[in-house]
Amino acid sequence: MTARRLLRGVAFRLLLLLLLFYLLFPFYYAVVTSLQSGSEVFRVDYWPRSLDLSNYATVFAEQPFARNILNSLLVAVAVVGIALVLGLTAAFALARIRFRGRATLLLTILAVSMFPQVAVLSGMFELIRGLGLYNSLYGLVLSYSIFTLPFTVWVLTAFVRDLPREIEEAAILDGAGPWVLLTRIFLPLLWPAMVTTGLLAFIVAWNEFLFALTFTLSNSQRTVPVAIALMSGGSQFELPWGNIMAASVIVTLPLIALVLVFQRKLVAGLTAGAVKG
Repeated sequence: MTARRLLRGVAFRLLLLLLLFYLLFPFYYAVVTSLQSGSEVFRVDYWPRSLDLSNYATVFAEQPFARNILNSLLVAVAVVGIALVLGLTAAFALARIRFRGRATLLLTILAVSMFPQVAVLSGMFELIRGLGLYNSLYGLVLSYSIFTLPFTVWVLTAFVRDLPREIEEAAILDGAGPWVLLTRIFLPLLWPAMVTTGLLAFIVAWNEFLFALTFTLSNSQRTVPVAIALMSGGSQFELPWGNIMAASVIVTLPLIALVLVFQRKLVAGLTAGAVKG
């Protein structure tokens, strides 16, 4: 039995190492490629031969990539703020207040999130243009929020529903109203859920491509996914692969930093409710 457990432990660790290699190797190879220039990018090297940062300098010199990063940051932060504020208040109402049609409303919110972006692209384009938000960051914030809110509301509703009702009843007996109950009682208990949903909403807004490509026209209003996609040459072999890899590494680092900073609350939020008793 001991030998069998040891064999299972070794197999599990080997499988974990294989999974980590599969997930991390593309990013590692992108870093290696970003440190090469010219025809070196077409040579297979698994270890950087030199620390050539010219591709990183070229990315910022040949186009307003810093402006593109700022656009993505502004849009993502705005989307996270809107999603958390509206999602938290909606989740409180759906989880704690009984009213007719609550289950139907929850199913409707879930159904909205099932539509792919391309299915509503034409209608969303007419809405953005009708509101005068075309080629504007406000249009991206509006469109991203529409697709982020259903997921945020659904997840936060599940978290609020699992909170002990005894805490709510004690606060009500002490004279707490709905807003005090939400902000001072529930909110401190919901930080892991807020961090989890906020980080996922940030990743969606940061990486979104289809709406950003359709609703923006000038380079000064584009976000980083579109800016990277438009780095092109005359043919496949003329594409600036070194610049593309450098830009990809640059836009990936903020996501890695956010996950590392909030990893404790992120894990707590993802595993909340998995074990009870």
